[in-house]
Amino acid sequence: MLEQETIVPTPWWSRVLVWLCLPAAGAALLWGILWLIDRVPFGGPFELIRRLPEPWDLVAGLGIGLVVGLIFAALVDAESLTVRVTPLEVVLTRPGHRRAVPKGEIAVAFPDRDQLVLLGRTGRELAREPSHLSKQRLSAAFGSRGVPWADQDPYGDAYRRWVPGLPEVPPAADAVFTARQKALTAGDDEDVRELREELGRLGFVVRDDRKKQYWRRADGL
Repeated sequence: MLEQETIVPTPWWSRVLVWLCLPAAGAALLWGILWLIDRVPFGGPFELIRRLPEPWDLVAGLGIGLVVGLIFAALVDAESLTVRVTPLEVVLTRPGHRRAVPKGEIAVAFPDRDQLVLLGRTGRELAREPSHLSKQRLSAAFGSRGVPWADQDPYGDAYRRWVPGLPEVPPAADAVFTARQKALTAGDDEDVRELREELGRLGFVVRDDRKKQYWRRADGL
């Protein structure tokens, strides 16, 4: 079975660089701020760190910068997608998340800015995952396994911006859109994802642009 799979992974070296560079950059940034405070005092929490006795001020500053860098590294690494195309399914995997879609249900795969999208034959979204993988490699991988590939959303012209109270949107869906808008504005990615899937079950496909929601109905609904 392994020789019948096509795999497009996030390169291991890029993940290593993320975990090495972002914590180091965070520590360097905090060190630079503390160095600046010595010359141009401007108060705030960084000033409190600088008031610690030496060398604990530097240790605390570098430690906080390191922790901040590790948090950002974890957020970036969470989008490290691996795509595996087998004779039966397409499996999208990233740290802590796995989604398998039967290959026969996929009508087309395409990139939507920094995401990979799989659409079903009625226009429904089957999967949408963060992706920084090469579009050329993805196109070759899907094409070699008989999954149609498009360079852009084939339904791109069908989207309309959501605003509350649209007559075409039933009250139940409008309530989900409203909740999702709040989550989108607050940056609650998990809630945004869950509510996108809920809208999918209600027959709506949604895409985001600068914290604004754009929608279309799936074909055949």
